[in-house]
Amino acid sequence: MTRKKPSTGEIYHLYNRGVEKRNIFLTDSDYFRFIHDLFEFNDREAVLNLTYHIKNAREVGTMPLTPRKIERQPRKLLVELMSFCLMPNHFHLLVRQKVDNGISLFMQKLGTGYTVYFNKIYKRVGSLFQGTYKTKLVKDESHLLHLPYYIHTNPLDLVMPEWREKEIKDYKRAFRFLESYRWSSFPDYIGKRNFPSVTQRNFLLQMSGNEENYKREFAAWLKNMNLESLEPFTLEPIIEVKPQ
Repeated sequence: MTRKKPSTGEIYHLYNRGVEKRNIFLTDSDYFRFIHDLFEFNDREAVLNLTYHIKNAREVGTMPLTPRKIERQPRKLLVELMSFCLMPNHFHLLVRQKVDNGISLFMQKLGTGYTVYFNKIYKRVGSLFQGTYKTKLVKDESHLLHLPYYIHTNPLDLVMPEWREKEIKDYKRAFRFLESYRWSSFPDYIGKRNFPSVTQRNFLLQMSGNEENYKREFAAWLKNMNLESLEPFTLEPIIEVKPQ
């Protein structure tokens, strides 16, 4: 069956996990590298420096992510990266395609680049991800309203897996954990600088009004989440977290 190409201007939920459910992020350096790649590969131009390694978290959160001594032209984005969340064995991205074939090119560069890095660091060969990344078109307004919240709530699998059964007992603790979880765009959405250069947040923040409203609406969603409405985006078993 031929895979339908994403349409320019449409919004998609993209996700994938490690082959055999293996962890794809083993250290903080791995997370930093993938986030660096989210930024660096989101460009129609060739990557300037594939060997650049992120050593300072604050540096990552500000422009530019490439070495300062290299001058570069403003990026020509392949996709509008609205939100992301990285988990030990999988990732979620919410993107809007900006140019024809933008998602395919971005994900090809991202998957290949990170796999080359990972295999070199851990002295392995072969595929790192479980087949082709999954693509779900977001065409329902209610999905667009709630899907970013779902993506940003995923890290609770690490400390409160019962959230998927709507059994969060301490909402304040849950929120504190999520706002301190570094490998997500959530902190930037609530005004805590994390990786602000990586995402384009204007569209979703305009829907909420501002960062304070997003924070308030997200807290309300935690207490009244409607996961059933997001079933088309959560059918595949990608949430298992395999211990390291």
